Amino acid sequence: MANAATSPRERYRAQMRTEIKEQAWEQIATSGASALSLNAIAKQLGMSGPALYRYYASRHDLITELIRDAYRSLADALAEVAAAGDADLPRLGRTVRAWALEDPQRYFLIYGTPVPGYHAPADTTTIADEIMAVLLAASPDAETAPEMATRRAMAFWTRVHGVLSLELAGQFAGLDLDPAALFESELDSLREL
Repeated sequence: MANAATSPRERYRAQMRTEIKEQAWEQIATSGASALSLNAIAKQLGMSGPALYRYYASRHDLITELIRDAYRSLADALAEVAAAGDADLPRLGRTVRAWALEDPQRYFLIYGTPVPGYHAPADTTTIADEIMAVLLAASPDAETAPEMATRRAMAFWTRVHGVLSLELAGQFAGLDLDPAALFESELDSLREL
């Protein structure tokens, strides 16, 4: 029904913005976020650079939307697990890992090396806060010991990202270890906190 309320021009604009983001993700996967170029995206889409600026006012605006989309995707994945009623920290950790392995560039855009010269708007933290809220609620101490819940959630978050970042960056290559087993080991060790 929502599409019926939009004009053909609005639908075309939404379609173009989606295509621009798809090209941006391809470019990020090939060259990294710091090399993102609106002119290169425009060329790939068969339009002029200035024409692309009708859809995104700047490279900064495009990166911001990609970051928001990535955060939203992870927040939604974790919220889905929480809504199913089985959101313990290990299950949430496996959800984060599956999400990251599905699209490592999306993971690196929000948890990797910052894009030089880019500063995310303050409102992007709102979605990140949703992610932390799910983790805090999943802590066994959430209702009885909020400080312990925060400590446990932060330990969980940093350790999950430590292992994931190393795995996705290929740092385990050549080592005789299974990244999935290492990840599970880290999740198990978090039960002792």
